Amino acid sequence: MNQKRVHTPEGVRDIYGLECKKRLRLKDKLNHVFALYGYENIITPTFEFFDIFNSEKGTVSSKEMYKFFDREGNTLVLRPDITPSVARCVAKYYDSEERNLRFAYTGNVFLNNSSYQLKLKETCQMGAELINDPSSHGDGEIIAMALDCCLNAGLKDFRLTIGQVEYFQGLVECIEDEDVKEQLRELIINKNFFGLIEFVESLDIPQAVKDVFIQFNELNGDVDILDKADALVSNETSKRAIRKLRKVYRMLQVYGLEQYISFDLGMLSRHNYYTGVIFKAYTYGTGDAVLKGGRYDNLIEQFGKKAPSIGFAIVLDSLMMAMERQKIEMEADSTDMLIIYEEAAMEAAIPAATGYRKKGKAVILEKKDRNLEDYIAMASDQSIGCVLYYETGDSVRDLTKGQ
Repeated sequence: MNQKRVHTPEGVRDIYGLECKKRLRLKDKLNHVFALYGYENIITPTFEFFDIFNSEKGTVSSKEMYKFFDREGNTLVLRPDITPSVARCVAKYYDSEERNLRFAYTGNVFLNNSSYQLKLKETCQMGAELINDPSSHGDGEIIAMALDCCLNAGLKDFRLTIGQVEYFQGLVECIEDEDVKEQLRELIINKNFFGLIEFVESLDIPQAVKDVFIQFNELNGDVDILDKADALVSNETSKRAIRKLRKVYRMLQVYGLEQYISFDLGMLSRHNYYTGVIFKAYTYGTGDAVLKGGRYDNLIEQFGKKAPSIGFAIVLDSLMMAMERQKIEMEADSTDMLIIYEEAAMEAAIPAATGYRKKGKAVILEKKDRNLEDYIAMASDQSIGCVLYYETGDSVRDLTKGQ
């Protein structure tokens, strides 16, 4: 047999067996949280026109996208991010809707990462988007739901860190050169604070602004850090960002979730469409955030509808990796019953299996062609609760009880 192409391409993998069962159950748990908050499911295409994700929309760089062409020569991409797809959908189908819209989604995204990064190129995201709500109340709702997702998944030792894009925007208002702003942003995103200090010292900007950038690496911690961040700035944009963070924190106190919150005024995202509050959830057992989100008030407008919005995405692969390494038990659906039958007992076994299925029980039905010990071992491996053996029409043995 030719074995040359039985493996998968770099960056993708098969999910099967117990891991697949655990993943499906975890998805059910997270979807249940979305439903409890009134979020309706939305499904968008796996591939779209390149323009949906181009640099003007503020998504990932072109070189990180999987691109191909249709018969008409249009450039298509496998979606690297689901939020722009939801934004396009909202602008198309809800263009005149002014009430708050709540959507939840599940889907795979595709990023053509460099091989040295050792990251999956296809990952599953589950997320939620709150559309048409510009308020801190909307920020609070989304962050509270994100925290509930972490808790319902089974995480106990985790932290959700909140930043505010406007704090940085206020600091760079004195800089006219867009390239300089982008270089500052890149240094901060990459956490290259030594490089940041060196670069800032070379700029012709007010010393007070330099002092803030020099301390950027220290502007993280519990809610008290907001006082320090506020005292360091005088521009209204940055101060407004702090006021918004205080409102969000107050809401999370009302939700009773403030113990999971920290702040980081030095947090920025590679997604340029974020305009206000941004946040990430971290736990040990994975090197990246298990959940990412933020406010994007201008993205949907680029598709034709003005609609301030906020949302988040759970990186399911990272979440499951963390839970596995933390030895958090993940539930998995199991088969209720295995029915084995001899040829002579077929007319009794098949109706019995059908009857159990009508009662909602999952049943594996197999004609006996191995030793009974093999079936008992199979039931143990697959966590099957009951094994029935039909020898004849009126002879049934429960092998799980040794009968």
